[in-house]
Amino acid sequence: MNIVILGAGQAAASLAAKLRALGHQGGIAIIGDEPAPPYQRPPLSKAYLLGDMGLDRLTLRAPEWWEEQRITLHLGEKALRIDRDRRVVVTDRGEHPYDQLALTLGATPRRLPEAMGGALPGVHVVRSLADIAGLKPGLVAGRRLVVIGGGYIGLEAAAVARKLGLEVTLVEAAPRILGRVAAPETAAMIRDLHTAHGVQVLEGTGITRITGQTAADGVELADGRHLPADLVICGIGIWPETALAGAAGLTLNNGIATDGQGRTSDPAIWAAGDCASFPAPDTCPGGGQLRLESVGNAIDMAEAVAANMLGAGADYVPKPWFWSDQFDAKLQIAGLNLGYDRVVTRTAEPGGSVWYFRDGRLIAVDALNDARAYMIGKRLIEAGRSPTPEAVAEAGDLKALMA
Repeated sequence: MNIVILGAGQAAASLAAKLRALGHQGGIAIIGDEPAPPYQRPPLSKAYLLGDMGLDRLTLRAPEWWEEQRITLHLGEKALRIDRDRRVVVTDRGEHPYDQLALTLGATPRRLPEAMGGALPGVHVVRSLADIAGLKPGLVAGRRLVVIGGGYIGLEAAAVARKLGLEVTLVEAAPRILGRVAAPETAAMIRDLHTAHGVQVLEGTGITRITGQTAADGVELADGRHLPADLVICGIGIWPETALAGAAGLTLNNGIATDGQGRTSDPAIWAAGDCASFPAPDTCPGGGQLRLESVGNAIDMAEAVAANMLGAGADYVPKPWFWSDQFDAKLQIAGLNLGYDRVVTRTAEPGGSVWYFRDGRLIAVDALNDARAYMIGKRLIEAGRSPTPEAVAEAGDLKALMA
């Protein structure tokens, strides 16, 4: 059986490795439009951007590993279409026939429209090695940076730039940073962290446009103010990469829609990672198709899909976890806080933890510089165990919650 994997990121590498580990002896080919072999994306906005991690550590596997595993890499090759009738992926270099196809296409950064200055030189996104190569030369001490967007990518980029000595202003249109992904209590801890390091955080502040003639020179705010800038980073989220799947007639629903096993509407085509959605677990309110943007999901879903491509027939059960490095602080997250109705906050200098409950059950934990809270919360959630909110609030030693 010949398997083609379209997309060459974390999910692709994990899927290919799992296929071989499970004994698949047929062909495996990975097709990616970037010239680099599969690499980690999270450090791009953290250690790699800061210069603390080199490309050798960013790359997921050594070159000889791919050869030893008989996995063919087609890098710098752009997929043009999927011919489902012929079971062929057509690229700008030729055709790749498949018996089964896995789509691990990832996601694309959202950009501001050209009419708002989104295409001006000096306006950057953070998603690929090429993005970092374009951004890094501008990160010079004393220069002025405006970050648009108060999600994790924007906050991480702001932290790196501030550590490098830039003057940093972060602008968030929503009432507060991390509005879609974290409780106000977590946002407050992160905001305090940034302001303590000299980042100016403007919340509830929309932008009208990025200004400049030949290059970005500032950001005009909706309230009429103008922020001078030598460069701008847009961290306003990502879009799941669905164009090829949509053109091929596959069902789209919050990404490329899959069933519980990772199979798309075409039985010969599977999907995993940032581009793929799957039926939400019964514990998620509202049901529908859930899509998770994280390394953990990319690895776990890809490995589940690999097993199912070989006949395992097992539904994917996500065990969500995330992390974010900002300044010298680490935010670790376990579980999904969807539909939470109560939080319990614990302090643990120099950070703390926020515990999310829905209908009295523990569903997620945010832990800032509190690895113990993260690990205990993660174990409880994955075991389906739930202390009461009062027990979490009153516990002298969190380990007692495991009893």
